Amino acid sequence: MAEVADRLGIPRGRIKQLLRDRKLVAVQQPDGTLGVPAAFLDGHQIIKGLHGTLTLLFDCGFDEPEVVRWLFTADETLPGTPIQAIAEHRGTEVNRRAQALAF
Repeated sequence: MAEVADRLGIPRGRIKQLLRDRKLVAVQQPDGTLGVPAAFLDGHQIIKGLHGTLTLLFDCGFDEPEVVRWLFTADETLPGTPIQAIAEHRGTEVNRRAQALAF
């Protein structure tokens, strides 16, 4: 988490707030620590569109590990993974798929 704070140029306590606000997601790593996937960051900022997609997935009832799994699961129709599509500014289609999960 300290590395994420340093990369974003914000205090470490702010990372906890971003997690509470669900603007970022962290998952427990095998060593028991929390980690934010590097793909969620673009240089010194959170990738544009991630927050909206996270909101949709949490509204569908996903928990943090399920959100991360969904974002990193390959989808032939995108192509690639949802997180790759968001990073490539194709988030609208990802959000349509996330909304469809609710129905």
